[in-house]
Amino acid sequence: MNQGSLYLCATPIGNLEDITFRVLRTLKEVDLIAAEDTRNSIHLLTHFDIKTPMTSYHEYNRIEKAHQLIEKMQEGKNVALITDAGTPGISDPGEDLVRLCHEAGITVTSLPGACACVTALTVSGLPTRRFAFEAFLPQDKKEKRRVLEELKKETRTIILYEAPHRLLQTLSELLETLGDRKASVCRELTKKHETVFGTTLAGALEWYTENPPRGECVLVIEGKDLLEMKQEEAEKWTRMSVSEHVALYESEGKDHKEAMRLAAKDRGVGKREIYAALLKEKES
Repeated sequence: MNQGSLYLCATPIGNLEDITFRVLRTLKEVDLIAAEDTRNSIHLLTHFDIKTPMTSYHEYNRIEKAHQLIEKMQEGKNVALITDAGTPGISDPGEDLVRLCHEAGITVTSLPGACACVTALTVSGLPTRRFAFEAFLPQDKKEKRRVLEELKKETRTIILYEAPHRLLQTLSELLETLGDRKASVCRELTKKHETVFGTTLAGALEWYTENPPRGECVLVIEGKDLLEMKQEEAEKWTRMSVSEHVALYESEGKDHKEAMRLAAKDRGVGKREIYAALLKEKES
């Protein structure tokens, strides 16, 4: 028997008119629809008169249910995966089902459509060529701090998701860690009251302190300037003597020649200058 396939079907993030003809046809033709929240998705299916059977596939059953869905596809059934809004597999458990399908030799097809992170990026007014999508920041404080420290050095445009009740705390933490940067707060994307607030992290924090946010938010934040990073790096090395700089690399297991080469590279000078500086420090 021929195996079935998995279809990743993008659904609207707010405006029902954003669903594609291909997604509608597929949702009607497959044998089963796996939905993140069946109570939410039933409204979408009812609106478009789709009567395909539906089952739940969410964060808490993502592995066990994935194996059940794969068994159905191995029996020849076609399954469509939908999330509450947007493209399945982006910041949701769909990525696990896709991975397991690949391991089982099941064909996976993605039907493009709405995606909140790309929608926000394109209307943000910030650079779009290179971007880092972080989704929601971790809830664990230690893990969140680690991620924020990584983002501090990120040179690409940064995209984050956030719920309205956590927006002020997140803006405050971003401002404290990243410093004040250009940012766009995108709310209610594709809906009637869509807003794209181009400001800074400090400006957004001030505004939403006075005007409590409503609706899901996407934060688009400018990356760290490369020139600024190079200047900060150069200043760090100038605060350290050449011998301390070389010793730092030697403490990491590098031999003396390699340590000198790396120190020279950091300081933007030749190895001879490093050697001369070491001799001078030794004599003094």
